[in-house]
Amino acid sequence: MSASASAVETLRLLERVHGHLGWLAAAALLHPAIVLRNPRRRARLSASLATVTATLSGGLGAFIYPDYSRTLRRAIYVASTRHGLLFERKEHLAFAAIALAWAGCALHLTATREQDPSALARARAAHLAFVASAALTTLVAAFGTVIASFRSF
Repeated sequence: MSASASAVETLRLLERVHGHLGWLAAAALLHPAIVLRNPRRRARLSASLATVTATLSGGLGAFIYPDYSRTLRRAIYVASTRHGLLFERKEHLAFAAIALAWAGCALHLTATREQDPSALARARAAHLAFVASAALTTLVAAFGTVIASFRSF
């Protein structure tokens, strides 16, 4: 196996890990989105792990992006503008999903059990941030699956 074939195999593996991690992040983000409906509920570990999972998936996507851009981007656009634009939307929605997960996690970790009205507002905002992040992450994972089934490394 040549060096370039080995590099392509490595990229193919990383792409698949990224996709599976993305679906895992979507599932993980559902947990705090559900359990934090009650603003008095604490789920620090769930919120933290879901946020880390989404961040790792996004980080891996950012890591393979230069190779994707160099080898696949043009081919995808030439073969299907719709799929090319879908990937662009996927990138932006993924960034928003990760930002919302971090916002939800920060809000949740700063909310206390006290009767402080601002803590209750932060807890409610954390729930909404996780709901939005879970929804966007699921959409991003679906977009990624469509794109990967169309053209891959």
